[in-house]
Amino acid sequence: MSYESATPGALGGHRRGRLYGRLDCPAALRAIAKGGYVTQRVFFADERTAIAAGFRPCAVCMPQEYAAWRQPDQRTVS
Repeated sequence: MSYESATPGALGGHRRGRLYGRLDCPAALRAIAKGGYVTQRVFFADERTAIAAGFRPCAVCMPQEYAAWRQPDQRTVS
């Protein structure tokens, strides 16, 4: 579900790929330049909102966040 907002997004995402990243992400900018990314583009106010929407961080522009997302849960059930 999408919501329009008067506040500009701080992060961009790809609806189909379910990923989000910085607005200056080199991978996203390359895809946009090719023209195939724009129709699936979404924006988020912050990282928490993107995660709550079920999106994951971009490996290119947010490598630390992506690495943390990829880490398996280290907790053990007692």
